[in-house]
Amino acid sequence: MTARLLRSVLYVPGDKPRAIEKARTLNADAVILDLEDAVAPEHKAQAREHVREALSVRWPVPVMVRVNGLGTEWEHDDRELALTAGAAGIVLPKVEDARDAHALSLGLPLWAMIETPLGVLNAPAIAAVPGVAGLLVGANDLARALRTRPHPERTPLRHALSAVVLAARAHGKIPLDAVYNDVRDPDGFARECRQGRTLGFSGKTVIHPGQIDAANAAYGVTDDEADAARAVIAAWNTARAEGKSVATHQGALVEQMHVDEANEVLGLWGATR
Repeated sequence: MTARLLRSVLYVPGDKPRAIEKARTLNADAVILDLEDAVAPEHKAQAREHVREALSVRWPVPVMVRVNGLGTEWEHDDRELALTAGAAGIVLPKVEDARDAHALSLGLPLWAMIETPLGVLNAPAIAAVPGVAGLLVGANDLARALRTRPHPERTPLRHALSAVVLAARAHGKIPLDAVYNDVRDPDGFARECRQGRTLGFSGKTVIHPGQIDAANAAYGVTDDEADAARAVIAAWNTARAEGKSVATHQGALVEQMHVDEANEVLGLWGATR
């Protein structure tokens, strides 16, 4: 699953079967069926059955399950569901300790949610756990724990966001940015997507179908960007054929790392076609 494109990852409440059914028809790169925050305590058992039914049929994209956290009364039933019903991964909320990630490495990819100050501080150790596929930022809980104020550029959270990206990239894992709460603000959502990509995230978690296309666009590759990558590779190939160790393209030095980056861009572009 870690090889798949994950520009947009849609949360869907587990107790909303109509929303789950609609999610099958959308163009998110992955879906998270949520048994945690989006489901009231009295609906947990019913939501689990809806999720089980949803996982009994084939989906066009990977479907993960966000389970309730460690120490809750629902944790064991949620994990059993994810392990036996065919989920593509387990999303574990509020991970703060690498030992918890080790304990939950049960054969499915584990996606650790970093939602607390301690989780941010321990993110490198969490990302280093072999069973962890990626780190997801939970900015709402993190902002509350840090006592920050809302800011359109997420300035109070920027250090934590970059820390999560750094931890994930250091261990070859996928960093996914947090949700954007105001589904009526497409401009703000697009701005936050651009910021997230600039910071190094691979994609964004979303909470509304209307956010999917913007996330896909922000974390995708345009035709112009693909053409620019091909030009870099062509300049490099020409230089190497001439026996040169480096190349220049449009006045800029081109080395092997630039060619590697260009190939990554083309791989991302190809994955969206």
